[in-house]
Amino acid sequence: MTDRRPVSTRSRRPSSTRSRRAGTAHERTSTVAGLTNVRTRIVGDRDGVAADAVVGVVRLWRTVWRTASRARDEVSSVVTGLGWTVAALTVVALVVGYRFGLREVVVVGFAGVLLVVVAAVALIGHSRLVIRMSPPAKRVAVGDEAGVTVTAENPTRLPSVPVTVEVPVGAGLVDVAVPTIAPRGTFERAVPVPTSRRGVLDVGPVTGVRADPVGLVRRELVWTAREQVIVHPRTVAIPSTSTGLVRDLEGQATTDLSPADISFHAIREYMPGDDPRTVHWKSTAKTGALMVRQFEDTRRSHLVVALGVARSEFADDDEFELAVSAAASLGSRAIRDGREVTVVVSERTPEFAKRAVYAVHRLPTVTPTRLLDEFASVAMADACLPVAEVARIVGNDTAGISVAFLVVGSTVGLPALRLAATRFPIGVEVVAVICEAESVPRFVRVPGLTVMTIGYLDDLRLALHRSAAA
Repeated sequence: MTDRRPVSTRSRRPSSTRSRRAGTAHERTSTVAGLTNVRTRIVGDRDGVAADAVVGVVRLWRTVWRTASRARDEVSSVVTGLGWTVAALTVVALVVGYRFGLREVVVVGFAGVLLVVVAAVALIGHSRLVIRMSPPAKRVAVGDEAGVTVTAENPTRLPSVPVTVEVPVGAGLVDVAVPTIAPRGTFERAVPVPTSRRGVLDVGPVTGVRADPVGLVRRELVWTAREQVIVHPRTVAIPSTSTGLVRDLEGQATTDLSPADISFHAIREYMPGDDPRTVHWKSTAKTGALMVRQFEDTRRSHLVVALGVARSEFADDDEFELAVSAAASLGSRAIRDGREVTVVVSERTPEFAKRAVYAVHRLPTVTPTRLLDEFASVAMADACLPVAEVARIVGNDTAGISVAFLVVGSTVGLPALRLAATRFPIGVEVVAVICEAESVPRFVRVPGLTVMTIGYLDDLRLALHRSAAA
């Protein structure tokens, strides 16, 4: 008999193939094990269906959490404080009423439910209006007219629903009621901008408001961007010829002698150290000794305008506003005349500082507009340096000062002004402008100081004319 055994049909892979695949599996395992991401931190060393299930659960939880957070943020953005209070009272009333059988409390709970439903219905839909705001004037002076125009346009073929939009103007809020607008129609409303006081005002953005009658919910839609209006202080035109207190505005000669300039003074004998180029040969030939030319020093004026901002130096806000206008008028006139000018105010000391801030703030004097922009935001401070210390700092840090204007309030006495005048270098003409609202203008000269008292801004021009005539 022949022994017939079944022959195995399994294919035997070459050992090289098995070793290569084993190496590939080992590389893949080592690569996954060395990877550090969210999946590896969640599943660890697990693999297969269990790991995929864990990852799926985590992904689902994150999706649900993001959706719930987004819904919570949207609800929180439209529900007011009153709305949350009504919702809480409604839940409490229903629970307590049904728990203890109090019908009156249950009725209160259902009333709250009715209010919530009405509030939800009020938020359904959205406005198809297109609302724009005309850009306001960027810069105006105190008392000038300024405003914006709010325009609502209905581009649809159906009449619009009446809405209310809000326009923030400075610290106030203006409500503009937009009525029903016909298809393809427009509605305009002028919104004034108050310019009775100087400052920087934010106008806009125009915001559409959709709310329920009770005020449980409120949804806002921003239509326009925010604009800024700078209200400059009121200034008075000071002709350049009226600044007669400046002794060298146009390069006029001073009493200071100089070895080299353009204003000839006299001829004197040569002294060691004189420039040989100044030798006057004709006089030398006549006298037989070296003679040199002597000149009078000429220079352009450098004006300093120092404004006190300490609250103790002013009787009220009107005096401070008058002082700001006077300082702005002096500084802008000097800039227009092309002269060197430095305008300073005292730095403010923080409330909880251990010591006073010994410094001044220099305002930009590149153009009159830049200077007036800075003056629009200057304010009084409770803790800052007095005018005498401001004069000391600016006198030490500024070279070539010819005239210094100290603009202060009525509470600053003459001794303090005389002390401030002594803080400037010798030869500087110091003029103190005392601002006392609605007072009679006065003009006084004391040794080393000229004191002007003005009650109105126009008195500044008259006082300078008077000084020029004197």
